[in-house]
Amino acid sequence: MHFDPLMLLDYWDILLQGAWLTVKITFFAFLIGYTLGIAIALLGLAPARPLRVIAGIYVETLRNIPFIIILFLVYYGLPFSGIRIPAMFAGTVALSMFVSAYYSEIVRAAILALPRGQFESARAIGMSPAQAMWNVVAPQILRTLIPPSTNMTLTMMKESAVLSSITVPELTYQSLVVQGNTFAPFEVFAAVTLIYWLISAVIAEVSRRLEKRVGLAHTESVARNPIADRYLSLERRPAR
Repeated sequence: MHFDPLMLLDYWDILLQGAWLTVKITFFAFLIGYTLGIAIALLGLAPARPLRVIAGIYVETLRNIPFIIILFLVYYGLPFSGIRIPAMFAGTVALSMFVSAYYSEIVRAAILALPRGQFESARAIGMSPAQAMWNVVAPQILRTLIPPSTNMTLTMMKESAVLSSITVPELTYQSLVVQGNTFAPFEVFAAVTLIYWLISAVIAEVSRRLEKRVGLAHTESVARNPIADRYLSLERRPAR
């Protein structure tokens, strides 16, 4: 058996294009998924029971379905409704929906971890619910959100490899193309492993710098309820 990584020098641009597309998909899925996750979290905390039920159905549905099934439902299901979208767009939408369920639980747990008096005190001095949430709650939960959100973002980035099954030319798809040309699967996937590791390391480093900036060390003093303990853990979640 001969290990020759130098043969990949002729294909580095293909792998680089795949890596860049993986980064872009992860970035946009993070933005869309987190925005949707915050909205679902607020619905889950709403006083009206129907809104909480809707949020609960959304979260439990997406958390109990493998991501590849969500992806196929979006990619193959929308054409039945007359909606045809590119594979990359369908993959980003599916990834955003999948991760939004987990982001919503992270946000909901962080809000519940705050003493109820924080929000009520802000309301007592005349703030609207939106003002109380933005000016009082949001600054305090930011420190708590970073570690679990980072873990979920790293998981999402790795799940983006599934998009290769609908021909999105991200990193895994491009590695299969290179492997088909070189017939050197070990060298190709060893290189892809290194690229995924580098992307994960950059995301983790950005998170660490952000944690340091907002003073994450103080979050240990925050009293948490059982839901917070469940979803604010730094431990890795089981895959799908």
